[in-house]
Formats: sequence, structure tokens, C-alpha cells
Amino acid sequence: MSTRTFRITVRGAFDNLTDAQRAALLAEAAEHDVLRSAFTPEGTLTYDIAARPAFVFRFSDTGEEEEDILEATERAEAAAQAWLTEHGYGFKNLRSTAEDLSQAPMGKRQRRAARSTGS
Repeated sequence: MSTRTFRITVRGAFDNLTDAQRAALLAEAAEHDVLRSAFTPEGTLTYDIAARPAFVFRFSDTGEEEEDILEATERAEAAAQAWLTEHGYGFKNLRSTAEDLSQAPMGKRQRRAARSTGS
């Protein structure tokens, strides 16, 4: 059995931020820029608090079965909630999407590579 890789995106919005919390987020904004984002096991947080109160966590996880994506999504949501709670940030509208990379369509380069190794 092969290991499947999952990409989980957890989205939401900060809620009822104090002036001090907003200032702290603004001070750390460069570390949480979308250009620095990646899907990682521990999760990567991105936001642009100056533009809007939305945030995105990106997680990667693995599993053996297709159904393992549900547990991976639950773990990602729990990790996002734990981080937000630990840092004292209120949040709302938490929602998740997950993708099993073994089910993702191949890109142009991948198709070309598959044809050249298959010939």
C-alpha cells in the first residue's frame, strides 16, 4: 500500500481583535506573507491584516487510505484552532478544504515526463 499525501487548507477570519493584537499581527505580517507560504506538517499561517481580517493555514499530512483525508482535515482544523487559541486570537467562519495529491490531475510537465519514461 502506498502513502498518500494530503494538502489541507483551513480558512477563517480573525474576530474581535484588540488594538494590541492587531498591532502584533501587523508587526509579524512579513513572516506570514503569502509568498512565504507552503504546505507543511506543522502548518503555515498567512494573512494580510492591513487589507482584511482573513487568514489561511496550509497543512500537509499523509495517510494510507483515501478515507484518511477526513482525519487529516480534522487534525489540521484542530491545529489551527489550537494555534489561534494559544495566541489569544478570536476567530470565526473556520472552514477547510482538502486535496489528495494522488487524485490530482497531472500537470503538463508530469504528463511529458510520464510519456518519456513510459516509451
